[in-house]
Amino acid sequence: MYMNDFTIKNPKQLGAVLRGYRTSKKLSQQGVGMKAALPQPIVSKIESNSGRIALSRLLKVLAALDLELVIRPKSKKNTSTEW
Repeated sequence: MYMNDFTIKNPKQLGAVLRGYRTSKKLSQQGVGMKAALPQPIVSKIESNSGRIALSRLLKVLAALDLELVIRPKSKKNTSTEW
């Protein structure tokens, strides 16, 4: 795991991490939306976990923030899920 890797276990954590990256890059939700070709309310929805989102939209936001999605086997030390 890299220093800036985050293990996401629920949508609320995902929103918080994305918001943190966005603010660290001094971008507004509208700025991310423009880079991702998405309206600002969609970026807000992703950050606030107010409902379901399409994977394609999440991937656009990740790309706008210069982030990537990585899938790997779950660590053996923590086997609980919080869904």
